[in-house]
Amino acid sequence: MVRHYLQLGAVTTLVVVTVGVGHAQELTIEDLRAKANQGAAEAEYSLGQRYANGEGVPQDYAQARPLFERAALQGYAPAEHSLGVLYADGLGGPQDYGLARQWYGRATSQAYALAEYNLGLLYEEGLGGEEDLAEAARLYRLAADQGLARAQKSLAVLYDFGRGVTQNYGEAVIWYRLAAEQGNAEAQFNLGTMYANGQGVAQDYVHAHMWLGLVASGTTGESRELAVRRRDAVATRMTADEIAVAQRLTAAFTPR
Repeated sequence: MVRHYLQLGAVTTLVVVTVGVGHAQELTIEDLRAKANQGAAEAEYSLGQRYANGEGVPQDYAQARPLFERAALQGYAPAEHSLGVLYADGLGGPQDYGLARQWYGRATSQAYALAEYNLGLLYEEGLGGEEDLAEAARLYRLAADQGLARAQKSLAVLYDFGRGVTQNYGEAVIWYRLAAEQGNAEAQFNLGTMYANGQGVAQDYVHAHMWLGLVASGTTGESRELAVRRRDAVATRMTADEIAVAQRLTAAFTPR
C-alpha cells in the first residue's frame, strides 16, 4: 500500500496562544489591569491572553504583545511562549522568527512543553535561523516526554521518514500511538497506515481500519476523503467479521 502522510494544515502552523492559568482566569478585566499595573507577571500575562483571545475585551494583538513582553521579561514561561507565538505569526507587530526563537528558547529553559514544540517547528522548517532536524527531534522529544500529542506526532514523523534521526519504524509506531490515543488525527492516520503496511508493527488490518475509521469520522474535507479512501482500501482485504470488529473498536474509542 502506498504511503501517504496526512498533514492537517501547513507544517509551519504554530500553536495558538494558550489559555490563562491559575486564579487570574477568575479575575475581572479591571482587577487584572490593576494587578498588571502593579507588575504582577501572571496578571500581565492573563490580561494579554484576554486581548489575544478577545475574551471580555475586543481582540487586539497590539495590546497583548507588550503585556506578554512585560511578563516575559520577568521570566514567566507562559508569557515567553506566547510572545514567541506573536512574533512567529506576526500578530500585534512585525513578524520576526529570530525573536520567536529567542523567546521560545527562554521558555524551553523552563521545560515549557508548547515552547519546546514550537521551537522544534522553527528548527525543522529553518525559520529564524538554519534548519537543524536533529535539534528539532531533540526538542520534540522533550515536549513528547511531557505528553504533548502534537510533539509526539511530529517526533514520530521524523522517525518514520528518517529526518534528523535514524529511520526507525518501530519508534515511529510508539510515538504515533501515544499521540493517536490522545485523539491526534494525523497520528491516527499514520498509525493506521503503519498497521496496514506492517511497518514497525505486525500487519493488522483490523487496527488499520479502526484508526483510519477514526480519522474518517473525526475530520472533514480532503483529510476525511483521504482517510475514507485508505480505510476502504484496507476493507477490501478484510472479511465482513473483521470489518465489524474494527467498526466496534472505532465506536468504542475514547481519547485519553
